[in-house]
Amino acid sequence: MECGMVLTHLKVQPGESIAVKGTVLPDAKSFALNMGRAGSDLALHFNPRFESHGDTRIIICNSLQGGEWGEEQREPDFPFQPGQDAKIGVSFDAQELTVALPGEQQLKFPNRLGLEAIEFFSVEGDFRVKSIKFK
Repeated sequence: MECGMVLTHLKVQPGESIAVKGTVLPDAKSFALNMGRAGSDLALHFNPRFESHGDTRIIICNSLQGGEWGEEQREPDFPFQPGQDAKIGVSFDAQELTVALPGEQQLKFPNRLGLEAIEFFSVEGDFRVKSIKFK
């Protein structure tokens, strides 16, 4: 998956959030938002798949620790449409990460790494970022 943006040396604390606005490409197959300590230590790999890796219209969430993937969490509620704008917000605490999706939908993913600050954030695949806001 093509990497579109990488932010490092962040210090997003528990209770703070990252809000991303952008456009899903018209011919989107998948995209991903990654956040954690570094590219090989991700508290959350958030991966909406339109048609990718044998999956259709499903959101895959996972963690990556020391280069090893954890157990996938599969979310069947799929609020994304090719060619449309989308806003995604992510916040976290000691127990879990919360992802706010279009249409007031939310999903929760366990904080498997015990993340105390988000220091790394990347966007890859078929999503073009228009803005990122740290709150």
